Amino acid sequence: MSHVVVTGSEGFVGQALVQRLLADGLGGRPVTRLSLLDIRFAAPHADARVVQLAGSIADPDLRGRACMHPVDAVFHLASIPGGAAEKNYELGRDINLQATLGLLEDLREVRTAAGAAPRFVFASTIAVYGEHLPPEVNEATLPNPGLTYGAHKLAGEYLVADATRKGWCYGCSLRLPGVVARPVTGENSGAGMMSAFMSQLFWRLAAGEPIMVPVTPNGVAWWISVGACVDNLLHAATVDPARLNPRRSYQMPVLRLTVSELVDALCARHGEDRRALVTYAPDAFIQKLFASYPPLHTPEAEALGLRHDGDIATLIDRATAV
Repeated sequence: MSHVVVTGSEGFVGQALVQRLLADGLGGRPVTRLSLLDIRFAAPHADARVVQLAGSIADPDLRGRACMHPVDAVFHLASIPGGAAEKNYELGRDINLQATLGLLEDLREVRTAAGAAPRFVFASTIAVYGEHLPPEVNEATLPNPGLTYGAHKLAGEYLVADATRKGWCYGCSLRLPGVVARPVTGENSGAGMMSAFMSQLFWRLAAGEPIMVPVTPNGVAWWISVGACVDNLLHAATVDPARLNPRRSYQMPVLRLTVSELVDALCARHGEDRRALVTYAPDAFIQKLFASYPPLHTPEAEALGLRHDGDIATLIDRATAV
């Protein structure tokens, strides 16, 4: 049997991960129990293997219910994102930092059915690098968080590495870039997020709807589809732990593309008439945060087996697969 726990399971990436786990299992083994943790659930899950646990992951009792059975793997995706964490320090601290530590401490007494420590995959973020990026980012680039969210995520990486050293789990942290393409409507649309335009470009041009982009056409971003992101999360939970670096932390590989390159590819896919639907109203702050990314080199992550989408056509295919 295989018991997997997913926190933040109702989020955009979480839902895609849950679908893959139920369909394909983990590491060649079918998932027989899938414990999902989130604040709320839109509806009961149709699959009998799913156990939905509604509430805050800051609640030790909720986490304890998820770990009542032997646990093979934990995917820790739950978080309070950057802007919200900056506005409400206490909430960001409780979820992004203290609940992460609490979850790792919970695993001290938890083992797999075979008696081994469970796998633990932590969704970190490129926000650990901060605003002042060097001309090139590589795997030796020192983090310099510019937001409390990034600082707490970086602390979480260290906590995962320390918990692994103590034998509580076999941990791995992955730094996620902006993952596309979030739906245009609904709870996971990210409509209030400053980076929402990155996903909306895919859906609005496919639907023949206008979009105003808050960055310049030559703005450069790091892109990965939700499908490729889930591939990497699953791989991190199954790769031989002996192959992981001492930090237990990796930058997820990305495609580095300008907005105009993506628009060109979307117009080639859906029709040249879509180009007239795109207008630009650059916002200097959004440009700095989401469209000013230098080259990123991740040979260590790629040697481990982590992958980006490969090319822009595949990015579009996987970002909009439903």
